[in-house]
Formats: sequence, structure tokens, C-alpha cells
Amino acid sequence: MALSAGTAAIHLDLIQLGLEGDDEVICQSFTFSASANPIAYLGAKPVFVDSEPDTWNMSPQYLREAIEDRIAKTGKKPKAIILVHLYGMPAKIDEIMAIARGYGIPVLEDAAEALGAEYKGKKCCTFGEFACLSFNGNKMISTSGGGALVCRTAEEAKRTKFFATQTRDNAPHYQHSHIGYNYRMSNICAGIGRGQMMVLENHIARRREINRLYRELLKDVPEISFHTNPSEVFSSNYWLTCIVVNPEVAGFTREDIRLAMDVANIETRPLWKPMHLQPVFENCAFYEDGTSEKLFTDGLCLPSGPTLTDEDIKRVVGVIRNQVSGFRSQLG
Repeated sequence: MALSAGTAAIHLDLIQLGLEGDDEVICQSFTFSASANPIAYLGAKPVFVDSEPDTWNMSPQYLREAIEDRIAKTGKKPKAIILVHLYGMPAKIDEIMAIARGYGIPVLEDAAEALGAEYKGKKCCTFGEFACLSFNGNKMISTSGGGALVCRTAEEAKRTKFFATQTRDNAPHYQHSHIGYNYRMSNICAGIGRGQMMVLENHIARRREINRLYRELLKDVPEISFHTNPSEVFSSNYWLTCIVVNPEVAGFTREDIRLAMDVANIETRPLWKPMHLQPVFENCAFYEDGTSEKLFTDGLCLPSGPTLTDEDIKRVVGVIRNQVSGFRSQLG
């Protein structure tokens, strides 16, 4: 069901799962705030779980620990699990879904960044009870602004539309028995999206080629590592190409590279600041080993848009190489 934003999709999913004010929802900490904000919209509480280092997504180990601890402390299990496929990389879906099924907790896939990505040959957004997509201006395809909720049944899709269009009852006059939302996607945006779908595969192929080119041009720079598929069962769309700088080896930091890029008029951005470090969520429970904090400190998103040329990529690489060369020259 097409909607005004991916955030709207998460909100309407949680409503359909019956989320109430005293409920808890487990959410990946290493993500954009839109993954967690809809939990707060409904007066419920997020419970954050750290990432694992292979995919940078939700740790199965800490997911299980969080569920068991919340049951012990609150007397009931969390209402839902929000799993994010970060930067287009599929999570460890088999392990996470097995845990969720074992406790009978529905999973919402936040696939806002993962349109076209696959796990074991199956598309992300087809594993959970619901899934959200984003068509924001920086995503794999764009409707200028917009998103979608992927539902398992026609009835769920019909109910999503009902909530997204102000919950108007079936009556000749305007009558409302539920609180509704203006979460529709406009016809103009939908038309743009239909056209964008025709070039989706081209955009995915270009993002993957950009990632391959970055890795090829920097393969002899051990100070930097890339976010890449951990095995053949993972197939990232490489929405963004992300690097991690090891400052102990490099002698410089992610921030040094970011500032050098800024001087060269090249926009880069640190990896997501984890939700458990955000002031608005500082009192929420968090189960962790420091993985997401380390990624935030040392990680950087490189320019990755499908319109970038090979020469653009080489220019970005040149700034990184200058930083590396400068450090190596200092060492003599």
C-alpha cells in the first residue's frame, strides 16, 4: 500500500499489531530515528538492541537476551520486533526469524534502504509480518517523498488504506469510528513512482558497480575496510557505500577524511548515530556490546548516487588517498 512516507508505514503497521501505551517494541539501535519514532507516537517504549559486526544489523544474540530480560522484568514479551536492513544489507534473517517465531513475536522489516536487496535469493521485505519501504529522494527509487507498507494479505492492505485515508466509515456522510491519518500518497507522486520502477534494476546495478569501483580503487589501503556482503547468501543493493577507518592503524580518523572531503566540496556523512545515544531515547533499555557505537565513531558514508560517474568516484578516492599518503609520509 503506497503511503506518504516509510515512517507512516511503520506507524500503521504498529497500529495493526495492536500496540498500546504500556507495550514495548524491540528495535535495532543502529538506524535512522524514523525506525523508532512511531513506537513513541503510540506511547509505547522502544527497547534497543545492538548490531553484529558482519552485516551491521540486529544481533541475534542480543535480540534473544533482550526478549528474555524484558519478559523477566515486565512479565510480558515485547509486542513486535523492528528489524532494519541497514544501508541495503540484509540482516541475519534466518537466525532472527527463528528467535521471533520461538517467542511468537511479529517482525516488521524496515527495508527503507534495501529495495532490491536479497537474502538467499528472496527479496528483503518479504520475510516479516509487515515491511516498510521508502521512496524518499535519496533512496533506490524516488517519488520525491513517499513510502509503502508491504502486507501479507489483501485484508491488511485494505485496513492500511482505511487508516491512511482518515478512517472514513462506510456511510453516505463523513463518519469516523477510529482515529485516522492523512498518510496517502498523492497521484502525482504515485505516477513518478511508477516511472521509477522501470529503472529500478538499472539503479541497483549502478550502485553495486559504484561499490565495486570504490573497493577496487582502494584495495591496497589496509587502513580502510568496507561494508560488504559477508557471504554469498547476502546480496546488498549497496544503497550507500560505507567505509570504516581503523584509527589505530591509520593514524587518522573518519572525521579527518570527512573534513578533507568537505574542503574538496564533497558531501559525506558519518554512519547513523545509534538510537540509544540520542537524547530523546536516553532512558530506554539497551542490550549491547559496543558494536554500533564503534561503527558510528569510525564509519563514513561515501557518495553513492547512481548518477555519479566513474570520474566522480575517482575524485572521491583521490581525497582518501591524499589522507593516507600524508600519514604514511609522516611515518617516513
